[in-house]
Amino acid sequence: MQCIRRQPKRTVSQENILLEQSRRVAALNGIRLGLKDDKDLKFLLKGSQLLKVKSSSWRKERFYKLQEDCKTIWQESKKVLRSPESQIFSIEDIRDVRSGHKTEGMEKYAKDIPEYRCFSIIFKDQRKNLDLIASSEDDANHWIAGLGKIIAHSNSMNQKQKLQHWIHTCLRKADKNKDNKMSLKELKDFLKEVNIEVDDYHAKKIFQHCDKSKTEALEDDEIEEFYKILTERKEIDSIFQMYSDPEGFMSCQNLVRFLYEMQQEEDAVVAAPALIQRYEPNERAKRGNAMTKDGFLMYLLSDEGNIFNPSHRKVYQDMTQPLSHYLVSSSHNTYLMEDQITGPSSTEAYIRALTKGCRCVELDCWDGPNSEPVIYHGYTLTSKILFSDVIKAIKNYAFKTSPYPVIISLENHCSVEQQKVMAHHMTTILQDMLLVAPVDGNKSQFPSPEQLKGKILVKGKKLSRQEDPTNGNNNLEAEDVSDEDEAAEIEDESVKTKVEQKGK
Repeated sequence: MQCIRRQPKRTVSQENILLEQSRRVAALNGIRLGLKDDKDLKFLLKGSQLLKVKSSSWRKERFYKLQEDCKTIWQESKKVLRSPESQIFSIEDIRDVRSGHKTEGMEKYAKDIPEYRCFSIIFKDQRKNLDLIASSEDDANHWIAGLGKIIAHSNSMNQKQKLQHWIHTCLRKADKNKDNKMSLKELKDFLKEVNIEVDDYHAKKIFQHCDKSKTEALEDDEIEEFYKILTERKEIDSIFQMYSDPEGFMSCQNLVRFLYEMQQEEDAVVAAPALIQRYEPNERAKRGNAMTKDGFLMYLLSDEGNIFNPSHRKVYQDMTQPLSHYLVSSSHNTYLMEDQITGPSSTEAYIRALTKGCRCVELDCWDGPNSEPVIYHGYTLTSKILFSDVIKAIKNYAFKTSPYPVIISLENHCSVEQQKVMAHHMTTILQDMLLVAPVDGNKSQFPSPEQLKGKILVKGKKLSRQEDPTNGNNNLEAEDVSDEDEAAEIEDESVKTKVEQKGK
């Protein structure tokens, strides 16, 4: 039987020192986030008990807290031998924080709890949503607001801040004993993490040079100096020397020359003084209308120094052409979270697609029980979701990312009676969002995306006039009113076998 090694117990003095270090780190990170003395951040750093919801019969109380780095959440676990790393998740991995019953889990398993106590954490990857219930409305609001502020700061960082943030994250990973100091071994691990190759002798020499405190561990400014020495950019140094004087200052005139010659900026005369004022950290250089190497580097790492055109972060193309002139970001089998044979269907799949910018989603519709159409991958063992729930999700998330139209692509296998139910749900749920008539009465061409902002279009086959039951012809075959589906004919014998085995 394998023995479990226990960490030696710390003395009271050691505990107090670590506690003070943690407070200091948390305070510095709060300032870095622009959240000094913020009540929501303080609450998250203290932590609270939350109910974790997995099913109607699984609600467990767990303790959650924001760690001192202000970037990771620690969650209590009752699992035996669970690794410390598995109890932590990064705020960078969070895509959204939703209040109330805004996930399938909350809709199904927490309807008995007031919405103001409920919130859900949605992750960027394929991790399951984290559905949580706070003990009070105030606690829920602290979590929702606090996480929102940290996420907003992360999204608004410039290139230099993102680089520093990434370095800080890698350093935290390398700090195995979490004492906020870096031993030589930990720093070597950090260098591997950031893909910097350096031999042991050179790394040790730089380490000893930076260890001003002679403690055989680097902290704060010593770590920053260590990184600066290792990441010195010789090519940037040579460019800066070409345009600077012997004292290490690049005059405004030389900056103009650099912008013309190297960056090919047409408005260099106007841009240069503004760049100095914006990026130069040295007050003496700024007063002299000049730039130091640090200011030059800050400019190169900014959006203005980025090779990517910042104006292209927003829609810059002509959006006034007919809709048929554009490529549309589309999703196939949108409802599936996993494989298309036995995987789960979920409204969350539609939410993820729409918030990623998808403008055309697919609804594979079939007759369901109680005269309610359902969506799933036909002739397979994928789970089923209500058509009405999907339409509600589309209504709520269609225009969170983009104002341009969303197309509902119906793959319709429903009877005429349930198609009427589908039409009822779309008209009553979507209301004015649903496009039901030609824009400006123009039937000769499609309207433009600009004209269709905020509108939801329905794409699908419809009955010919002679087949329409409203014209008195009710003798319809099922194949006359539904689409074909590639799942209807499964040619692969291995797939057939898999479905048959799962069904037993």
